[in-house]
Amino acid sequence: MSAQTESPEGLDIAALQKFLETKAAGVDGPLHAELLHGGRSNLTYRVTDGTSTWVVRRPPLGGLTPSAHDMGREFRIVAALRDSGVPVAGTVAPCEDASVIGAPFSVVEHVPGRVIRTQAELHSLSPADITRCGAALIDVLARLHGVDYRAVGLEGFGRPEGYLPRQVQRWRDQWERVSTRPLADLDTLHARLAAAVPAESGASIVHGDYRIDNAILDPADPAEIRALVDWEMATLGDPLADLGLHLVYRDPAFDPVLGGSAASTSHRLPDVRDLAEHYARLTGHDLAQLGFYLGLGYFKIAVIAEGIHARHQQGLTVGDGFETVGQAVPLLAAAGLRAMNGKGML
Repeated sequence: MSAQTESPEGLDIAALQKFLETKAAGVDGPLHAELLHGGRSNLTYRVTDGTSTWVVRRPPLGGLTPSAHDMGREFRIVAALRDSGVPVAGTVAPCEDASVIGAPFSVVEHVPGRVIRTQAELHSLSPADITRCGAALIDVLARLHGVDYRAVGLEGFGRPEGYLPRQVQRWRDQWERVSTRPLADLDTLHARLAAAVPAESGASIVHGDYRIDNAILDPADPAEIRALVDWEMATLGDPLADLGLHLVYRDPAFDPVLGGSAASTSHRLPDVRDLAEHYARLTGHDLAQLGFYLGLGYFKIAVIAEGIHARHQQGLTVGDGFETVGQAVPLLAAAGLRAMNGKGML
């Protein structure tokens, strides 16, 4: 049965209907789709036939860079983690054939629950629940880093050895591709990172974008995480890079990336020091070099924000809230330098 509704930008709903009729357990009627609010990179849609609901992910409309937005990789890691104890959505099907809807895409089961994106949404919770939620995010991060990636079939998913120097160079290369302006602090931050790469703390699955709004929470209990989403930057690497990035998202300098008042920057969440110590207790990791990982997190997010800003300038973004993203880039670069100097968040 063909779809009767209009396709949202970036999604050919009639072609998707034909695909799902062959890949899903059953499609009961015409599909209806909506672009989900939130993501600043891959496009995410909720799709339903009135009975079942799925989530479709595809790359952005333009500005692609080498190895970015790999739908096959994202689908593979979610499928591998299904029975690992790390909460993820059930997988349905990947599609590497760009001719189907105009780009590769993946389909997973829709996980009902609460996604907290803004401070207003977070502050609707009690102080106790906010504290529990912040701690639960660290619990799940530690659980993810404790997964034996070989046992779940992810050996070869990434190259853990040399991860940190590759990250420093990768995001510098990315900056060269997407930058819309010179930024001395960004150049200095890169130089400082390149000169201070520590021995890696270990090798694990790394989410690569771990923050509160990439988690679906139980509506009745915000300390119960039903699924982690947005795995597009996942790989194998140093787990402390994930922790550092998660802590960087607490900085108000990140607010403009999500249009202002990002939930992750709320002062009501547990203190950054408390979160870091909680992670160290759970995992046994030494956090003596955490300043480097914070600097790397700021560097990465500054470059990603510049890429989003560049796509917005080119008219290639879908949705709203992109007008302020470019403002975050110099703030993040400056904060990264403070972190490297030991004058940052900790």
